[in-house]
Parts: sequence; C-alpha cells; structure tokens
Amino acid sequence: MAEVYEYLPHPLLRTRVRDITSGAEGVLMAVINETVLATGIEHWVELAYIRGANGREITTAVGDIEAGGP
Repeated sequence: MAEVYEYLPHPLLRTRVRDITSGAEGVLMAVINETVLATGIEHWVELAYIRGANGREITTAVGDIEAGGP
C-alpha cells in the first residue's frame, strides 16, 4: 500500500476544537484525506489532527470534532 493523502480545507482550522468521542481539546492543525488499510481493503478516510496543550497531536474522524472553548 502506497501512502497517499491530501490536505483539505476546513472552517475550524487553527481554532480550538473538541473531539466529541474522547473529550480531548486542542487546536485543529490539519484535516487530511488519506488511505488506510482495514480488513484487507484500502479506502479513504478524513482525519482531523488536533494538537493538545502538551504539544502532542491526536487524530479523530472529522465528523467527531466541534468548536471548542476559548
């Protein structure tokens, strides 16, 4: 599997967001459409990269983010 991805525009880029699933908060650094291999099938997913206050980034589904606090 070749690593293939593309950056996508998003209205919340560089703003504070919250991951609904985990409750983690941080700044949305990027939204990337990338290929993943699951159960032997390659498909595209849109991932949000969120940087927390500790500097570490987590990923989550784009549909699981919402605008965060200040």
